[in-house]
Amino acid sequence: MRILLIGRGVVATIYGQVWQEAGHEVEFLVRPGRASGYGPQVRTDLLDARRSPLGRRVRTTMPTRLREDLAGDERDLVVLAVAHQSLAAAAADLASRVGRATVLVLGNLWDEPAAVLAPLPADQVVLGFPSAGGGFDADGVLHGALLRTVVLGSAGDRPSPREAALRSLLRQAGFSVRSEPDIRGWLWLHFAQDVGMHAQGLRHGGLVGLVGNRPGLRDAMATGAELLPVLQARGVDLRRHRGTVRMLRHPGPTSVAMAWATRHVPLAQISLTAHTDPRAAEPSAVLRDAVREARRLGVATPRLDAAVRELDAAG
Repeated sequence: MRILLIGRGVVATIYGQVWQEAGHEVEFLVRPGRASGYGPQVRTDLLDARRSPLGRRVRTTMPTRLREDLAGDERDLVVLAVAHQSLAAAAADLASRVGRATVLVLGNLWDEPAAVLAPLPADQVVLGFPSAGGGFDADGVLHGALLRTVVLGSAGDRPSPREAALRSLLRQAGFSVRSEPDIRGWLWLHFAQDVGMHAQGLRHGGLVGLVGNRPGLRDAMATGAELLPVLQARGVDLRRHRGTVRMLRHPGPTSVAMAWATRHVPLAQISLTAHTDPRAAEPSAVLRDAVREARRLGVATPRLDAAVRELDAAG
């Protein structure tokens, strides 16, 4: 299969490596002028839990094929693993050159999917979440974790044939795939959790400061819970996501479990320890976009407002 990943960030690099090792033809689309800076290969240090519950440490050097434009042969799969604030531009750039490829949107999403992905053919789009994370160190080495389960859901009301084909592709690569009927609501709830985590990351030197930090994790869940009325106002049936909603509404017990996991379970630590800059572009965009939507809908979010004021004060 010919697979093109948009960007060469953490998620794109991890999944590109997985598919390349499975024998697929993988390329990465990067911004003009960036290919020479990335170089022809990338070093990775991953804790891979696809076939081991506690994860297996894998260090490797992966050759990468980089391109700076979308011209060329037809692809079978295009993966948009970009920051949520970049998704609209990426979809618009891809629209005229997507051909017959399936488009997998893999990552956080906060805007209305039908609107932000409108330039793309709706029947070719599958939404998903990767369950992978990490970061690049100063030497360009990617340190990350790869969990076994991937969440998928089609943009429409029913699973599409393209989603079924993607499930097969992922299972062949050692993943377990969970289909989420309300992928839109699931992704927005995950975004709300991220909002809470990044809000507290501002106070603790990044997400790394939340490792084993029970009070910080409790406040993170309480901040994320402020967005539940926002999701209800946007039409999400919270009863379909009782587990995640319970985590947010009961931050005390949730924080106990999360503090233990982030301190003692390597898979839970790695994604947090890679985030040492609380004012990086993605955390800032996550917080600002969430509070903007809450204000539009008239929902009070005092904890989130305080976090955004901290961002503004820091310039």
